[in-house]
Amino acid sequence: MKKLFSTLAIVLLTVSLFTSCKKDDDPADNDLFVGTYRGSVAYTTDTENISTADGSVTVVKVGNKYNFAFSNSIPDINGIEFAQDGDNTYINIGSTETSYIRITASSLDILYLKDGKRWTADCTR
Repeated sequence: MKKLFSTLAIVLLTVSLFTSCKKDDDPADNDLFVGTYRGSVAYTTDTENISTADGSVTVVKVGNKYNFAFSNSIPDINGIEFAQDGDNTYINIGSTETSYIRITASSLDILYLKDGKRWTADCTR
């Protein structure tokens, strides 16, 4: 009987060890990027210039796309899709060296150009 309990204990311990050591999920799948990032934000057009060193960007995931809600009356950026760019770093699909949104669990960098408008952000959380 002791041998049966010992064997059962070893099996249960082994199963729990393998279960707890499984590979972690990708943080993007767990909405790790969703939340508020704080830092410098700016928005520029031909007729408008808004800039602050104490702004924020709130990231919201809607389906497979992300929306970026800026503080200081800066218009939002909506419907952005991302692709992985290294370990747990994502960059928007269609980005270039002069227009991109790069996001990690702790930082958000934006230089986004669209229709003569320019959004920038250098934020952390």
